[in-house]
Amino acid sequence: MSNSSAPTYEREAAAVLEARLREPRRFIQVVAGPRQVGKTTLVRQVLARLDVPARYASADEPTLRGSAWIAQQWDAARLEARGGRAVLVLDEVQKVPGWSEAVKRLWDEDTASATTLAVVLLGSAPLLIGQGLTESLAGRFEVLRLGHWSFGEMRAAFGFSLDDYLYFGGYPGAAPLAGDPARWRRYVLDSLIETTISRDVLLMTRVDKPALLRRVFELGSRYSGQILSYTKMLGQLQDAGNATTLAHYLDLLEGAGMLAGLPKFAGQAVRQRGSSPKLQVLNTALMTAPSLLSPEALRADPAGWGRLVESAVGAHLANAAAAGEFELFYWRERNREVDFVVRAGSRLTAIEVKSGRAPDVLPGMAAFTAAFGPARTLLVGGSGIPLDEFLSRPAGHWVLG
Repeated sequence: MSNSSAPTYEREAAAVLEARLREPRRFIQVVAGPRQVGKTTLVRQVLARLDVPARYASADEPTLRGSAWIAQQWDAARLEARGGRAVLVLDEVQKVPGWSEAVKRLWDEDTASATTLAVVLLGSAPLLIGQGLTESLAGRFEVLRLGHWSFGEMRAAFGFSLDDYLYFGGYPGAAPLAGDPARWRRYVLDSLIETTISRDVLLMTRVDKPALLRRVFELGSRYSGQILSYTKMLGQLQDAGNATTLAHYLDLLEGAGMLAGLPKFAGQAVRQRGSSPKLQVLNTALMTAPSLLSPEALRADPAGWGRLVESAVGAHLANAAAAGEFELFYWRERNREVDFVVRAGSRLTAIEVKSGRAPDVLPGMAAFTAAFGPARTLLVGGSGIPLDEFLSRPAGHWVLG
């Protein structure tokens, strides 16, 4: 399951970053995304091609970091930039208290002195890095967002089949373990899920009920692809606080690239915010690893496999939505439902997913079309667009073209 060629998405992202760093105009480059989607590897590959002095430093270590550490790294990189250009890369910078104020001060000093130091900031989650950017660094940065790896990327890099991708998901670091599902599961649970929650969320954000945050993720991974009211969630969770707490924790998990609560499309923002969320993992590995089901057992369960297929389509769309390409919803009225609704400006696309043979008539799609007149309606799977074809193309191809 290996291939020497880099996946297309990662190669394109690297080309974008390289082009930005070669430009004479100066912006702080922020590479943001979930844990272990290849941010550090991508930046190192770009640095190797730039052929300029570069300094890489990471704050993702047990030793407590302060803003003085940033200044030390910055000064060392300034020495490299004397008489030419240099690049400073600060990894996991959001873990340094007061990082954004320190970066702003140093960046503005360089601007005033015409120091040609290019700066790249890496962060594990857009939600965690975003506040400091918008409050302190407005007008000084550009963001390059990396999502979870797509089916096309995993197929090109690791030879994944469609079934491989549905079960093992889009984590490149875990892919070499796919031949040993038990070992792969342990890696995902310990090195990805637990590490993301404990290091990327709990250490960086105030969470009054850490055990509840973990249970919200567990519930979401179990019910991915299903609409679950906050009342029902409260009924399944002990010490659950209230609906506002659950909604906040879903936002934190989405920012960490793990789990989203898709709102209901109603044409009115007030009703959308008050709707029951549709739970959606952002990588199907986050659904299958906690289930403890083997690939064979899950494939033999038509209902479970159907939820996995829908979640794979939802993850493909949700990662594009997280990058700002469009907004993503679901729709339901009484017993009529549409799996996903995409809104790009005033343009609507309705998407239904089927893992088996689809009926000739889709009542939910017909009702939604009558109510909202979408520009496009898509059936994925069944007699519609083949699932592998849908997942092989960028989500924008299907809803923006």
